[in-house]
Amino acid sequence: MDTFSTKNLALQAQKKLLSKMASKSTASIFIDDTSSEILDELYRVTKEFTRNRKEAQKIIKNLVKVVTKLGVLFRNGQFNAEELALMERFRKKVHTLAMTAVSFHQIDFTFDRRVLSNILNECRELLHQAVNTHLTVKSHSRINHVFNHFADYEFLSALYSSSEPYCTHLQRICEGLNRMLDEGNL
Repeated sequence: MDTFSTKNLALQAQKKLLSKMASKSTASIFIDDTSSEILDELYRVTKEFTRNRKEAQKIIKNLVKVVTKLGVLFRNGQFNAEELALMERFRKKVHTLAMTAVSFHQIDFTFDRRVLSNILNECRELLHQAVNTHLTVKSHSRINHVFNHFADYEFLSALYSSSEPYCTHLQRICEGLNRMLDEGNL
């Protein structure tokens, strides 16, 4: 049986093309202005934490690639019922993550890096399960790279510290998350 499909070929080409062009302009197709502002702050705080511009760029670029590929998969109806259920659980977990991150920022002495790290790790596992058959090993390693960085205890502790510039970055991230939560985008 011939399994050639132009639809599958087009989907593969889109994913490949988008992974090569993961830039702000391509990301704008799938990422709104508020999300872009949050990503910019995540880049700045990651650069500050790692003291490595190239590594910070790589982490954010990997995040953009993953988000963009998820957008392509959704738009092309590639998820089956089970994968859609996993993506819905992932979406709810990301919502919980955003609310938790914001409340830890707004309410003094509530921050617990273990809680945020655990939620991030649960998000990573749900995402891996949902996209298991759709993305390459390289894309799965990108997912790990992104989530391992943001779930790192030391990174979270620095982000929620009272010292600058982390305070300012966290303030801006939480403002963006609040806007997204208010608009129902998370």
